[in-house]
Amino acid sequence: MSLVSAVQIPYREARDGFWGEQTSTLNWCEEDYNITYYCAETINTVTNLAFIYLGIKGLRDVIRYSHSRAFIVAWLGYIVVGLGSMAFHATLWYSMQLADELPMIYSVCIMCFIAYSFQRPPAVQALVGAVMTAVAIIITVYYLYAKDPVFHQAAFGFLQLATTFRGFYVTEWKLRPLLKKRNPSRADEQMRETWNLALAGVVMFSTGFIIWLLDNAFCHHLTAAKNHILLPWSAVLEGHGWWHILTGLGAYHMILSRIWLNCSLQGDDFMLDWRPYRSIPRIIPRPGSPADLASKDTKKTK
Repeated sequence: MSLVSAVQIPYREARDGFWGEQTSTLNWCEEDYNITYYCAETINTVTNLAFIYLGIKGLRDVIRYSHSRAFIVAWLGYIVVGLGSMAFHATLWYSMQLADELPMIYSVCIMCFIAYSFQRPPAVQALVGAVMTAVAIIITVYYLYAKDPVFHQAAFGFLQLATTFRGFYVTEWKLRPLLKKRNPSRADEQMRETWNLALAGVVMFSTGFIIWLLDNAFCHHLTAAKNHILLPWSAVLEGHGWWHILTGLGAYHMILSRIWLNCSLQGDDFMLDWRPYRSIPRIIPRPGSPADLASKDTKKTK
């Protein structure tokens, strides 16, 4: 007897739920209330804990090492996306759907502001901030009117691409010559680290998106397979849950790559603590640097 057949937990037969009827304009491949009466989509809800854990981890380091306060807002937005998604998948209410989708737009607008305003004059920073605020408002108003998920997905995708390619441009055309001038012996190594971190985020995010597409396209077949192998094994086939985990990791790497890019442009106080695809990256002060001494002084005063 195989382990799969020896350990099988059936789904609930009744599909009534604590939160009542679905009011959201979207529903996903995980069958509603199939695990518990109290949560519409249990796997899709629980997998959002990746955002909470990684967001707190990132927020803690930004505060500890006194990075730009804009990244505090970015990490808070990242956490809110996870909380909103949890609420949406737990209830399938339209109001909670908005609590998931709109923070996605606001979070990517924050990152877009950081990408296009860094090291710019105050007047330019104010202009970029005004433009991104207007973009967020326009997208919100139109989406509330149209209720078109494709519009939301396209707007999010466009803003994400604009942010990502701005980072690529700055990395190659501003950071590379600066590093070669500052420290020629380490320039190539640091450029590899920078590109690896940014591309890791893109790969994880893109993989999550591909799984999201496959989950939608082959939902009928996946549902049949899940009902055959049952819990806990069927959880592996919940593609939208993998979307949460992979995009959570991808977005974490993308935000961190922007922090790393900013730190590298500003000086040589920080280093990247990371084994690619084997550990969660962190940006920490280089031993003996002013940032390292400042963080140690802060710990002593506490």
